[in-house]
Amino acid sequence: MRFGITGNPGKTSLWQPLVELIERLETSGYAYVLHPDMAAGLIKAGWPQAAGRAASSPDAFCDEADILLSFGGDGTLLNTVAAFGTSHKPILGVNHGRLGFLANVEGSELAHRLQQLDEGDFVVEERLVLEAHATSGTPLALNRAVNEFTIQRSGAAGLLSIEVLVDGVHLNTYWADGLIISTPTGSTAYSLALGGPIMAPGCGSVLITPIAPHSLTVRPVVLPDSSSIRVRVLDADRPHIFTADGMTAEGDLFHDPITIARAAHRFRLIRFKDQDYFSTLRSKLMWGARKTN
Repeated sequence: MRFGITGNPGKTSLWQPLVELIERLETSGYAYVLHPDMAAGLIKAGWPQAAGRAASSPDAFCDEADILLSFGGDGTLLNTVAAFGTSHKPILGVNHGRLGFLANVEGSELAHRLQQLDEGDFVVEERLVLEAHATSGTPLALNRAVNEFTIQRSGAAGLLSIEVLVDGVHLNTYWADGLIISTPTGSTAYSLALGGPIMAPGCGSVLITPIAPHSLTVRPVVLPDSSSIRVRVLDADRPHIFTADGMTAEGDLFHDPITIARAAHRFRLIRFKDQDYFSTLRSKLMWGARKTN
């Protein structure tokens, strides 16, 4: 088994733990390959040996790895999925960020987790991915989302009127600052901050959450993940942005509505048998925590 090491080269705190990890891998006889960007960062940080462990290109990196180790936080893992998710390579997120819902292995436990990976003592969860297409067929800069797509007003004051059809049937015309269309994985991200429900990863649903709707009676809606969701902005004079997992995907939803549906592929996330989704919720959201003096 060969580990592919990728991550966020912008995190300067990453390099020393990463060098220690690589030395552990070599001492233990584990095979590994470095993403070119990670190798460049290690060389800049004073570890020139990385040059000999680097893949020749991002595509070669993915081809040479059996399991991808993503070092950073949840945002880094989302970027890893965006780059390599269609390869079906399982991904383990190692948390060097803040919360770590997806990147839920801490650096302090990594030595033990590597042994489990090498022994095949892990589970691979297949998580829903959403895909967006413009009605005109114009390619979108980013058309897949692990967490969510959003439509949000930009610049000008005033709410957006957003028409939503589900499988060709009118659901609602939202008057709001925007709309979030999220996967179960994304239900603990932006949608949760707006009062949306938490959905367990395997529940087979898509969540629509309005952003600051004009009417308090407009609530989040949970749909089957087989749904086709058509979204159109009805205001020609209201600038807006369309994002995928927090990155601007461009698109003009007034002139060119989009359709969002389940993607043909899922991304593969590694977890261990002593981990479960509910313990992650309790830990990361501090459920049941008591204030101590």
